[in-house]
Amino acid sequence: MLHAPIQLSLPEWIDEAVDLQATYADDAAKVALAIALSRINIARDTGGPFGAVVFDEASGRVIGVGVNRVLPQSCSVAHAEMMAYMTAQASTRKVRLNEDGARIVLASSSQPCCMCYGATFWAGIDTLLIGARSQDVMALTAFDEGPLPADWIGELNRRGIAVRRDIGRERACEVLRDYGREQHRAY
Repeated sequence: MLHAPIQLSLPEWIDEAVDLQATYADDAAKVALAIALSRINIARDTGGPFGAVVFDEASGRVIGVGVNRVLPQSCSVAHAEMMAYMTAQASTRKVRLNEDGARIVLASSSQPCCMCYGATFWAGIDTLLIGARSQDVMALTAFDEGPLPADWIGELNRRGIAVRRDIGRERACEVLRDYGREQHRAY
């Protein structure tokens, strides 16, 4: 049935892990939350080693969260960033999250893959904060992050999106390393 509803969901533990009343004042705190979600996601076996959080820059409050749900949801687009964009869009009822002049931040445990990269400017993100780099993801796990423009940061900058990376990189890599070891044991 092609007209069946499509539904993606976050794991049940997410409401316990994210305090929507808390404020996250700096880049390190924002990325630390994304990394914490990635770690919980693998510890609870509810998806892959990726977490992402959308913040309102002015208040420092969470407006959307996501963790990787590709395998549990049997959906190749259920990446952490995509889930975070969808939850933020559902809560704000805005396709472009910054359409009303609000400044929006995405904190991701790892650099967005090629799909999530494209969605970053379509979702209306003003600042992208990154933990691990894509080369870390590919070196420590079996994931292929796909092709990006050679000057992907410059392309985002030209679209008004600031990029800051290597925030908590070693902690983000620890999660990837742990996941990669578990993947290797499964084969």
